[in-house]
Amino acid sequence: MAVVYVARSAALTKWASDVGQGKHIFKLGVAADKDAAKAAIDAGWAGEGDWRLIHSQEVPDLEEEPVIERLMRKEKVIDPTYYPKLKGASGVFRITLTNVQNSLLVAKAMSADEPLTDIKVKPKDIGEYMIRNALPSPS
Repeated sequence: MAVVYVARSAALTKWASDVGQGKHIFKLGVAADKDAAKAAIDAGWAGEGDWRLIHSQEVPDLEEEPVIERLMRKEKVIDPTYYPKLKGASGVFRITLTNVQNSLLVAKAMSADEPLTDIKVKPKDIGEYMIRNALPSPS
């Protein structure tokens, strides 16, 4: 079983904010198993070593490219060739909080158990949103 994971780096988020990319920057990736995902996160990307796992999910065997392409339909990927700081790291996304809030609001409206109120988005919510939109629809 493969693992789809979302990671975040505070130092890369600060850099992205400085260059105008915003502060909601996350890395989506696929690893062979949980140990491989942990090793990849510990190794880091973009010259930063402070990456932390936000959310992960086990899935049937998948490749990283199709998963990234599916999420690119909804969110903006930061081009590693345009920003040398990324050093070729693919799967680094700039997440729009409005999209995450709308997704959570629709899910809340469908459950009808709670009144619709303002939603405060947490990093775990963003990780779940990214993985949900990156995986193929169950058939």
